[in-house]
Amino acid sequence: MPRVESPADVAPKDAREISRLFFARLTELEEGTPEYQYARNTLIELNLALVRYSATRFRNRADQMEDIVQVGTIGLIKAIDRFELTREVEFATFAVPYIIGEIKRFFRDTSWAVHVPRRLQELRIDLAKASDELSQQLDRTPTTSELAERLGIDEDQVIEGIVASNGYTAGSIDMPADDSAETVTPLADRLGELDAGLEIAENVQALKPLLKTLDERERQLLRMRFGEEMTQAEIGRVLGVSQMHVSRLLARVTGRLRKGLLESGC
Repeated sequence: MPRVESPADVAPKDAREISRLFFARLTELEEGTPEYQYARNTLIELNLALVRYSATRFRNRADQMEDIVQVGTIGLIKAIDRFELTREVEFATFAVPYIIGEIKRFFRDTSWAVHVPRRLQELRIDLAKASDELSQQLDRTPTTSELAERLGIDEDQVIEGIVASNGYTAGSIDMPADDSAETVTPLADRLGELDAGLEIAENVQALKPLLKTLDERERQLLRMRFGEEMTQAEIGRVLGVSQMHVSRLLARVTGRLRKGLLESGC
């Protein structure tokens, strides 16, 4: 197979012709061999211009252009792996939809911190555009009713779109809660959390009437096992029974208590 020096620098017209040769060669090579990898990698470099061309459609996201090109290259590789000369279509025509599709998928999966319906994603864009236009015309921030009139929608829809826009970005709970404070305190330190002790207290209160239904020996068994944290063997020696018997007694008593809790709705 002929070697191509600097495939990325080959003119587009020549790249199309050379690509056909390499696609034909791929069908003859065994996947995973060095020759196959060389042909595949050369095809990727020969057609990187398709990725750059597709990326120009997203020039308004210049700050993400490096990511766009990387993701577009993944689309190009998928197209190369699925293209067949028998399709009787130019590779560029086949590959561009794969490249653009991969880029759009990247934006769909990463742009919003919280997933919202596509309808609301599109509404956010319309609201942002209308808000900019009205702000320039009115020299102030437009009201909800003014935005609704400009877009020809209900005020409730405008409000829904504004609320949904809050899902576009998200802050980290590790960020400082107050930038002006001398001591940096993460937001997470100010957030509440579930108190496991409350659940324990509730369970204890729910168990009290159930414990009164047990006889003295059963309460002694629970006290030794869970209050004094004695092993089953130690409890057996105190009660004069085998460890196996202690295990059966505990299972029976705790089973009754568990059933009582469930029936009481706890």
